[in-house]
Amino acid sequence: MIKYFFCLLLFIFLIPLKIIPCTTAIISGKITPDGRPLLWKNRDTDDLYNNLIYINGSKYSYIAIVNSNDKNPGQVWIGMNNAGFSIMNSVSYNLEPGDTTKLKDMEGVIMRLALETCENVDDFEKLLKTYKKPLGVQTNFGVIDAFGNGAYFETSNYFYKKYDLNDGTVAPDGYLLRTNFSVCGIPDEGSGYERFDIESELFKSAYKNKNLTPKFIVQDAARCLKHSITKVDLKNEYSDNPSEKKYVDFNDFIPRYSTSASVVIQGVKKGESPELSTMWNVLGFPLCSVVYPVWFNSENNLPDILKAGTDGNSELCKLSLKLKNKCFSLKKGKKQNYLNINALYNGEGTGIMQKLRPIEDYVFLSTEDILIKFREGSFTANDIKLYYNHIDSIIISKLKSIID
Repeated sequence: MIKYFFCLLLFIFLIPLKIIPCTTAIISGKITPDGRPLLWKNRDTDDLYNNLIYINGSKYSYIAIVNSNDKNPGQVWIGMNNAGFSIMNSVSYNLEPGDTTKLKDMEGVIMRLALETCENVDDFEKLLKTYKKPLGVQTNFGVIDAFGNGAYFETSNYFYKKYDLNDGTVAPDGYLLRTNFSVCGIPDEGSGYERFDIESELFKSAYKNKNLTPKFIVQDAARCLKHSITKVDLKNEYSDNPSEKKYVDFNDFIPRYSTSASVVIQGVKKGESPELSTMWNVLGFPLCSVVYPVWFNSENNLPDILKAGTDGNSELCKLSLKLKNKCFSLKKGKKQNYLNINALYNGEGTGIMQKLRPIEDYVFLSTEDILIKFREGSFTANDIKLYYNHIDSIIISKLKSIID
């Protein structure tokens, strides 16, 4: 009986240790080069298959990331609506660690409702105040709108605390960062401090260099392989021989084995149409995928490779996860903890990221011209569809060639 009792205690204490990390940021348009705000989430989850949906909601239309196995999506994990309101979250583990409320994991439900009904940050705050309690959440919601507002709402079942992006005492440099702890929570509890420290270092440098852009976030922050404690940079750990499997410890970096997507939402300037927002999506494992921009349009078009296919999964996500298997190729043990760095980078320049970077650079460069036309009103829904088809073919061809 004593042995059974201790086993039961161990099981109980281990339940809360299931950590779903995310790394997030909100950046004011006051400090970005083009004057448009940014909302970023590196999404970590057990559900590694994601796809994009375009929904005409009860009040607003929205584009969002959902789990592929959610056939009638009741939850979303980051998204934007055609009123210019965008939302994401990161789970918090230090708000109320002793809370025994049975209702939980409602973050995605609340975010879906927010995208359907909220025009601005104030609307979302009203939603938190009026939504039935308990909320079923322990999370940091991050939001921006088309009026220059942004905030984190550190939210538990019965209370929230707002951190206003426009408050100089809260965000002196015009941006806010969160991982998996809350500022108003129990000090030094929670998780994600290692990622928060390196994230802070990256954003401080980008702020100083006036480089807080979607490209910086996707290519430098979301895929950063520097460790804040050990100071190792895995990009420098490869060997010259690409066929050699050189495994490195892969824990507590911003990208993780559980990272299923990285998304940057680029909002609009005051006075611009909210429907000019851009959602930059990296579906699948970010170290084995390519960014893809999407927009609202009159025909509700989405890229074919980001939508659910006949099997319910997006093509980009599936191809990315096939490439990911090359990086985590151990056949036994905790393979997720050991990354074959030579699969991503090597001395011959034939690593996955080395091959994908030119394609992604092309996407960013070509999209600059598209955005000019789009904001001038000379880029139609049909033009968007043609551009999607063009990018689809390039990305699919490249990923398949690397897999083969």
